[in-house]
Amino acid sequence: MNRAGPDPATAPGSPDRLYILTGGQTRAEKKTELDLVTLIVSRTETDPGLQPEHAAIARMCHYPLSVAEISAYLELPVSTLTLLLTELLSSSQVEARPPVPAAALPDVQLLEAVMNGLQRL
Repeated sequence: MNRAGPDPATAPGSPDRLYILTGGQTRAEKKTELDLVTLIVSRTETDPGLQPEHAAIARMCHYPLSVAEISAYLELPVSTLTLLLTELLSSSQVEARPPVPAAALPDVQLLEAVMNGLQRL
C-alpha cells in the first residue's frame, strides 16, 4: 500500500537528508575551531547560487548567533552544521568570532564593604 505523505528521505533528522546536505562528507577538509558558543556572522549578502541551508545560515546571521542557536533554528545536528559552516567560512560568506567573555566577577571584599555600608544607613 502506498501512502501519500512526506518523503522520509527529506525529514528533518533523516540520515539520507544529512548525507545529501554534506555531500557525503564526514569531516571538514580544513580544520576549524568551531564549538557550540562560537559566534557566526554573515559577511555578505546571500548568494543566489547557495544551497538552501547555506542561504538560510547566511540570512539568519546578520547579527551574531552561536553555533548551538543556528543548529536549533535549522533543526540540524551540530556535526552536520559544522560541515556547512566550514564551507561558508572557506568561501568567506560568514565569519566566526570567539564568544563574548563573561564579565569578571566583582571582588568579594568590595561587595562586603558595600553591603556593610548599606546596612549602616
